[in-house]
Amino acid sequence: MGSSTIVPSGLQTPAPEPEVEHVEEGEEPQTSLPVAIALLVVVTVLVAVTAEWLVDSIDGLTANNGISQEFVGVILLPIVGNAAEHVTAVTVSVKDKLTLSLGVAVGSSIQIALFVIPFIVILGWIIGKPLTLLFDPYESVTLFLAVITVNYCVQDGKSNWLEGLILIFLYVILGITFWFYPGLQLADRGLGDLQCR
Repeated sequence: MGSSTIVPSGLQTPAPEPEVEHVEEGEEPQTSLPVAIALLVVVTVLVAVTAEWLVDSIDGLTANNGISQEFVGVILLPIVGNAAEHVTAVTVSVKDKLTLSLGVAVGSSIQIALFVIPFIVILGWIIGKPLTLLFDPYESVTLFLAVITVNYCVQDGKSNWLEGLILIFLYVILGITFWFYPGLQLADRGLGDLQCR
């Protein structure tokens, strides 16, 4: 039973109830571990096959529609490849879990930069198909600008509508510039016949 407080007029009023934190309870898994692992393997194989088809279709897309390979590589492929992470980040931010949303968004980029790219470079060296991380000056400047802007927006661990607007406008500006950017082909730089040694 709740306690009460006596006010000077002699009336009793109920004391405010202490605030109770609502803790979300974990849900019971709906599938067993072997089924989940089997589904993960099947979906991974399907994604690999679909990714192979996607990469094979890039040359036809860029040749027939006047879209540069740089635009496809910098704008279209990341949108398609990270669609699940985008949905997750938006879903958890709507549930007011902004720290998790920020972790999903930035963590993916960190994972690509620190694990996937070095792994692919080493794998390319092993199989004799080099992956060069040679960017032309424009690509290097835009990458640097994007990293500095994101760092500025997330360094304090908080965000607001203005920082979100800044990031959206930066993305739109980069998308427009890469649409019109002619790009420099590797062969034009005299590096078309790089060999792994």
